[in-house]
Amino acid sequence: MGFRFQRRITLAPGIRLNLSKRGLGLSVGPRGASLSVGPSGVHGHAGIPGTGLAYRQKLNTRNRRASVSSGDTAGSSPAAVLYALLANGESLSVQLEIEAEGRVQYFHGDGTPMSDDEARVLRRHARESLREQLGHHCHRLNEDLDRLGQMHEETPHPGKNGYTAQDFTVAPPRSPQQQQPAWWHILWPPAKRRLEEKNRSRQAAFDEAYLDWEWHKAEHDESEFARHRREGEEVWHDPNAMEQTLRERLEEIDWPCETVIDYDLGRDVSTIAVDIDLPGEDEMPNRYWTMPAKQVKLTPRKLSDTRQRKRYRDHVHGIAFRVLGAVFARLPTVQEARISGYRQVTDSATGGERDQYLYSVKVTRQQWEKIHFDRLDQVDPVVAMEAFTLRRDMTTSGIFRDIEPFKLI
Repeated sequence: MGFRFQRRITLAPGIRLNLSKRGLGLSVGPRGASLSVGPSGVHGHAGIPGTGLAYRQKLNTRNRRASVSSGDTAGSSPAAVLYALLANGESLSVQLEIEAEGRVQYFHGDGTPMSDDEARVLRRHARESLREQLGHHCHRLNEDLDRLGQMHEETPHPGKNGYTAQDFTVAPPRSPQQQQPAWWHILWPPAKRRLEEKNRSRQAAFDEAYLDWEWHKAEHDESEFARHRREGEEVWHDPNAMEQTLRERLEEIDWPCETVIDYDLGRDVSTIAVDIDLPGEDEMPNRYWTMPAKQVKLTPRKLSDTRQRKRYRDHVHGIAFRVLGAVFARLPTVQEARISGYRQVTDSATGGERDQYLYSVKVTRQQWEKIHFDRLDQVDPVVAMEAFTLRRDMTTSGIFRDIEPFKLI
């Protein structure tokens, strides 16, 4: 086997666990999401940055109104102004940030911190809605934590080859409705000409928008057809098609943590070698969250060291399992895959960083096909690796020691 490690792909997280030096952000979704508080409670906003597209959804049915004139806010404190705006129907963007210990910090839409008085007004005015949103967020955080050990459950069957082209889902622009002249336009020709000019302008704008839609549809269809052909035919003989297919499939996986993968195909395209730069154990979230009754906060419960090591052990083996699944499902000519996972650790001899390999496994397609892919929830990825040719030095509690990965000849 001749391997040349020249391909690298950085796989961005699909689910953000929102761990940062400042604590936990409320929004699990992408940039563009926020909360707004108005007289009827809290509303959720989500948009696609840079596109102008957004939606707004009411998150509760609570309705509190008060009659406060604009003159009542003159000379008042910021908290009184905030209450007056809320009571009069203004929709105010609010950002929430959860600290490492679960306390909620409140910010105005522009990122300016709220005062304690303003935060009290907000909690009093929309406590139920805030608790509802925090409860959803708490559930998502715990689901994300559990998912770290369940990546292998989404592994495709090795016989699931090929690609089904996706339809173009953007609707065409609507044809403009031409305005018909009124009876008096006959008596006033300049007005009739203006109406006709507006109709021509609307039609021209529609024609341009429709041509643009047709161009995007043709581009989409061409790309889908090329991918269908690449995954259905070219992956059997073209190394470039194989590499592009693997890249696309790996990028479609919902990665919880950023993962860097180096890979290369053997010269006869029947073998592949993959090196996975795994996240460090200290990069993994280590807390479950609960919400105390009647309070607007979350309470963290730190996992024990043993449970945290087990979760990390399950996660790094699940990554190898998931990558093997992508290889054997999407590259039908590959008969053997070598997967090695490593992380960066501090070298006690030099104080610098070095790569520590945690496992290295050789798997044949024949071995891989023995797995029951319809019962992956019953599969332990840690134990599954032991059915293959495996190099790993790990204690039962999940402590890894250095190993020498399989040589790439």
